[in-house]
Amino acid sequence: MSEEAASTGEQTFRTDVVIIGAGPVGLFAAFEAGVVGLSCHIVDALEQVGGQCTELYPEKPIFDIPAVPICTARQLIERLMEQCKPFAPPIHLGHRVMRVERQEDTGRWLVATDRGLVFDAAAVLLSAGNGAFVPQRVSLPEAQALEGRHVHYAVRKRAMFSDQRVVIAGGGDSALDWALALRGHAKHVTLVHRRDAFRAAEATVQEVKRAVAAGQLDLVIGTIAALSERDGALRSIDVKTIGGGVTLEADHLIALYGLVADLGPIAQWGLDVRAGRIAVDTSYYESSTPGIFAVGDIATYPNKQKLILSGFHEASLALRKAYTYAFPDQKRVHVHSSYDPKLSERILGAAAAEEAPNS
Repeated sequence: MSEEAASTGEQTFRTDVVIIGAGPVGLFAAFEAGVVGLSCHIVDALEQVGGQCTELYPEKPIFDIPAVPICTARQLIERLMEQCKPFAPPIHLGHRVMRVERQEDTGRWLVATDRGLVFDAAAVLLSAGNGAFVPQRVSLPEAQALEGRHVHYAVRKRAMFSDQRVVIAGGGDSALDWALALRGHAKHVTLVHRRDAFRAAEATVQEVKRAVAAGQLDLVIGTIAALSERDGALRSIDVKTIGGGVTLEADHLIALYGLVADLGPIAQWGLDVRAGRIAVDTSYYESSTPGIFAVGDIATYPNKQKLILSGFHEASLALRKAYTYAFPDQKRVHVHSSYDPKLSERILGAAAAEEAPNS
């Protein structure tokens, strides 16, 4: 299974199904696609798999996954990735799907991303949770012109901050992790958070406090009030504090305030959208457009339950209908996984290969 970072060169892939969203339901759908006998590609706008589980609550315990009494959200994603391995579905990260168009001559779909990938697919499975997650931006008029050069919402190249004065804003795991990772690499690191309490793992919080006490980084309790630039470059950041304010000299601001959901281009695809969700028929969780399915939190129907296990069920049925689009001349006969010799051989073979010592 390959996880690919965003690329900008145009590439075209032919596949049975494009799965939009690499959260838990999307990952399980990739496994189910393999079980059903469909090829698939997964596309996600985020830079890592896991969706909300990874981005919003990686350490949150989950209790309602069948046969798994308790696991963290991060552990669930790790286990789903392990389950997918026998089918090695390609995963394209950092790509946002912008366009979905039916090809009139074939009835198949062209799915295009913002960074040059194009998929020729028999069916499309939307498992995008609450929509594409986008960074919560700095709400200052001067921030937009500095984005990508001096104002950042993710760390893509650590080398960019070498010997630079860096201010990191936020109080979650990402903000604290990067404050620790960049100390000693940047010239100076200051962590800014609106209150003296953090939404991060306790061990990380304690490590940050030790680093502050040792003079390895600074901590300022307050909110970003203004950015000052000169000749198109960030020079300083004004922080409003309880006692008044402070001005921090800075070359870069990394704002890690978390993510917000945005249905984005999906809203323009001609689907039946109700209150930001895709209405589906519960026979196969197909949308108002044949060949496009919606599962997980993005799908809506009477008595919808926003549960991961519900998304697993929805994906399983959707893919069985998707099979009829990929292979219209074939009738798929249902076989329980435990009685499927080809499936057993593939999964057990992958497990054996994983356990085999390096020669």
